[in-house]
Amino acid sequence: MKRVLDWNKYIEKAVQTVAEGIVMLENNNALPLGVDDAVSVFGRIQLHYYKSGTGSGGMVNVSKVTGIVDGLIEAGVNIDQELLGIYRKWDEENPFDQGSGWGGEPWSQKEMPLDDDVVKKAASSSNKAIVIIGRTAGEEQDARIEAGSYLLTDNEKDMLKKVRKHFNKVIVLLNVGGLIDLQDILDCKPDALLYVWQGGMTGGTGTADVLTGKVSPSGKLPDTIAYKVTDYPSDKYFGDKKCDRYTEDIFVGYRWFETFAKDRVLYPFGYGLSYTTFDISFDKAERTGNEIIVTVKVKNTGNYKGKEVVQVYCEAPQGKLGKASRVLCGFTKTSELAPNETETVTLKISKRDIASYDDSGITGNRFCWLLESGSYKFYIGNDVRSPELAYSFNITEDQIIEKCSQALAPVIEFERFKACEKNNSIVYCMENVPVSEVDEAKRIAERIPKEIEYTGDKGIKLADVLSGKKSMNDFIAQLSDYDLSCIIRGEGMGSPRVTAGTASAFGGVSNSLTALGVPAGCCSDGPSGMRLDCGTKAFSLPNGTLIASTFNTELAKELFEFTGTEMIANKVDCLLGPGMNIHRHPLNGRNFEYFSEDPFLTGKMAASELKGLHKVGVTGTIKHFCANNQETNRHFVDSVVSERALREIYLKGFEIAVKEGNADSIMTTYGAINGLWTAGNYDLNTIILREEWGFDGFTMTDWWANVNYRGGEPKRNFYAPMAKAQNDVYMVCSDSSCVDEDIENALKDGTLTRAELQRNAANILNFILHTHAMKRIIGDEDTVEIINRGSDSGESDEPVVFYDLVKTLKIDLSDVKCVKGTNHSFALTVDTEGFFKMTITASSEQSPLAQIPVTVFAMGTAVGTFTWNGTNGKPVSFSLELPIFSRFTAIRLYFAQNGLDLHSVEFELTKTVDNMDIAFASEDK
Repeated sequence: MKRVLDWNKYIEKAVQTVAEGIVMLENNNALPLGVDDAVSVFGRIQLHYYKSGTGSGGMVNVSKVTGIVDGLIEAGVNIDQELLGIYRKWDEENPFDQGSGWGGEPWSQKEMPLDDDVVKKAASSSNKAIVIIGRTAGEEQDARIEAGSYLLTDNEKDMLKKVRKHFNKVIVLLNVGGLIDLQDILDCKPDALLYVWQGGMTGGTGTADVLTGKVSPSGKLPDTIAYKVTDYPSDKYFGDKKCDRYTEDIFVGYRWFETFAKDRVLYPFGYGLSYTTFDISFDKAERTGNEIIVTVKVKNTGNYKGKEVVQVYCEAPQGKLGKASRVLCGFTKTSELAPNETETVTLKISKRDIASYDDSGITGNRFCWLLESGSYKFYIGNDVRSPELAYSFNITEDQIIEKCSQALAPVIEFERFKACEKNNSIVYCMENVPVSEVDEAKRIAERIPKEIEYTGDKGIKLADVLSGKKSMNDFIAQLSDYDLSCIIRGEGMGSPRVTAGTASAFGGVSNSLTALGVPAGCCSDGPSGMRLDCGTKAFSLPNGTLIASTFNTELAKELFEFTGTEMIANKVDCLLGPGMNIHRHPLNGRNFEYFSEDPFLTGKMAASELKGLHKVGVTGTIKHFCANNQETNRHFVDSVVSERALREIYLKGFEIAVKEGNADSIMTTYGAINGLWTAGNYDLNTIILREEWGFDGFTMTDWWANVNYRGGEPKRNFYAPMAKAQNDVYMVCSDSSCVDEDIENALKDGTLTRAELQRNAANILNFILHTHAMKRIIGDEDTVEIINRGSDSGESDEPVVFYDLVKTLKIDLSDVKCVKGTNHSFALTVDTEGFFKMTITASSEQSPLAQIPVTVFAMGTAVGTFTWNGTNGKPVSFSLELPIFSRFTAIRLYFAQNGLDLHSVEFELTKTVDNMDIAFASEDK
């Protein structure tokens, strides 16, 4: 099948997403910008727009990022060029700080000190000022309550004060991955304040569309903004390196604030201004079976065209369980309405989405989803704080919605918050959390699958299963213990079996499996676009928080259909995303990848992205399953959570993605839940995911994750408990022999059975059977023609060359042309992992004052920059220590200037590391 990917339409859809995801918090007649406005832009980040956070969720190679100033200029806005020139000159003299590599990037950049006369002069020629404040975010590091992270720096505060002093209209834009402290910003009384988030490579265009009034802002806050970090109920417990007790239980975000602490809210969940106004009026509601169908009329009562988000919140009776006073149970976005135009929207609300989970038995229905008797009230509006009561119904006795079994429960005692009635009001009290009563060994033993009798190779190919000639059991019967040991391993990163520079190959990762017709499927990091460490360019998408702020499920679906087609063009089967963990605390470094503090919004947006990918036959791997809510010590922290909180908050979004989005690929986390690492957690991966939710896809670990048996020490590459838990694939392995003592011993002593490995193989093979990888192997490959893509933004047709690195290696680079803005990439197959001395030798005929930098990237992470001056044609060498801990390592050289003649690059092993905890985790997800 031939497909066409129109790059211009792709850009248009991404720009629309950015524009619809921008949240305007304040506007005192400062926006939209008029045709007669002259604008001065302040803030160093105007030259370095943050398209995304860092780490695996943001490492997309792009040819161009359209920043906010770029977008304004393209939109015809009169920008103060003299001020822009001052910033450019200072920026050249104060280079952008890349940080110290993986997990070491600074949260913000040094801000240019502002001279009062510079601001005064700018104000004499401009009537409005835009101040841009930027923050990155990323893997391995949480934000902190310190200047330059969650708080403003002194230079940023000084910039705001001086701009406020001289300008009548001040607009503040927050180019950030998540929430930051607003107190110092609000103290300067900005006339407009907008969260523009991180909008990917087209972020500046979408932002300019909103600022100029081409699009009226319609984004809504996916998180509650409180006055202080200490107001969030999780704050006392967030960041513990060993044991993180989720004492706040189900009271996350607005569930806490709207129930117990309304006065601590600066901007409520779901809030966002527009250039126009809307009237939202309830029309009717109807109860049909397990649904409540609500009809609402929305009228544009202002003077601008725009879109509005209709939000429905349920207030359930407190009952015996105690509940949040508001829970989002439905939302939809209107089409763009002209002034005085009215649209009727319909929302379907599932009873399951207003049910509560009883993990203690206090209602007499332990381990059940249920509706307690009483009055259920539905409020309709455009944020959690403002909606009006529209509809209610009464239940005279408890209704069981679904019966479950105890699973994933805590094993240590602790207390949690509960809503209690006192003096006719709701206050929080404390109660003991129920602990596990499950005999895990017995539970697993009762579910051991039946073994398929081994037949050896009968000549059956996987294509025979696809065609219906043979059954999957017939095929699996051919697999030896060695084959079964191989197929539960992913190979990577940068496996030569799949697209260069991607995260892993899975499925056909051995010669014997390949001979049986098993293709190698390909995973690429996401969720904000494909990470291709060899230097291939890809489309950088808006971050998860921005996408959630659109509250537009159809838009997310349309955007990811484009991404899916781009994946086909790059022979990528799984995008490692969407990331969908809950914004439990605003300092979580990875919040930018995730959607929201609300599981319902999270699940709906993730399901929509999956539907877009599935429409073209690729998929996303939903992650991190589950309760991955801090980066601090993420490999070892134990999240101690009640079963109720897991069911209602931390698993809920994943459940929606599985049931509504037909998720078919899932990644577990690095850490533990209730004492057991998720990579080997049977309750999580089998009982809940497969038995309760009906998931029939395949699961994978996070890259180099720890695994353990209950009570045992966690360790990497521990395949037996992983396979037993039905976490199907260990990501990733560098040992191509597939021989493992743990598996061999477990098979001998019966701890692990062939039947369990066969079950894992079936999960993997049933998935890969319906991928484009399978289509390619049977000669039915889809082709993609990409049109309207600039010549400088396409991928290279040059194959990535692999070199064998056995302790030392010298590569001749004399034929490589150093052209400004280009890359040279190659890959290493590493014999011994460890630390290497990397030396680049080059010469230049340029003047002694010339500055010719070359940045070295390893696995997509900048590890150092060498700068040559003119050398009179003589070779000059620079060296750095490079940690190489992946068997397949992609190296990329980026040339920032012309005029350098490369000679060679050399590698020399300086030290090996045994049993190491991989610190250089550029491959971590």
